[in-house]
Amino acid sequence: MSFDHEALWSARYREAGDDYLFGTAPNKFLAAQSDYFGAGVSVLSVADGEGRNSVWLAEQGCAVTAAEISPVGLEKAARLARSRHVAVDFVQADILNWTWPQNAFDAVVGIFIQFAGPAERPRLLAGMKEAVKPGGLLLLQGYTPDQLKFRTGGPSAVENLYTAALLREIFADWEILLLREHEEVIEEGRAHAGHSALIDLLARKP
Repeated sequence: MSFDHEALWSARYREAGDDYLFGTAPNKFLAAQSDYFGAGVSVLSVADGEGRNSVWLAEQGCAVTAAEISPVGLEKAARLARSRHVAVDFVQADILNWTWPQNAFDAVVGIFIQFAGPAERPRLLAGMKEAVKPGGLLLLQGYTPDQLKFRTGGPSAVENLYTAALLREIFADWEILLLREHEEVIEEGRAHAGHSALIDLLARKP
């Protein structure tokens, strides 16, 4: 029997009540790339959760589609979008088993999507790559294996975590604009809080 990601995430988002599990501010790495996101830029935010990143992208003027498996997360995301007076196309989708749009977006964003293990990750990242238009961007932030020392967020399975070597291999056919492993204190709600071992990727599709 396959793992029920929808039930897990819906329970986590429901348990948070009116609070937002990862906060309502955008991911810091995503916000630092704001020069790439502006009026008319089409963006897909995958596993978007409660909407903090898709709503921020919409505030930049982007045309945003947000894919999320949990209806509870989508409901909270829609509430956040209404409160910020922006429009986002929210789609309920299991991105591990999804027919990905082809060459459809100027940018695809994946922030802490490491619920995908080694068996699922190639299919997930291949789908994300396919969804980017030629010349478009893919942005990822995740945790490195050093995160297991800190336990301030993310999966406990080391095989789900990223290394620079892994991402360099997966994106060998793209132009890697930025790839770095670093440690930083992050404050993203109560689920991501404290000293963290991070990896950032920004790559351009040929």
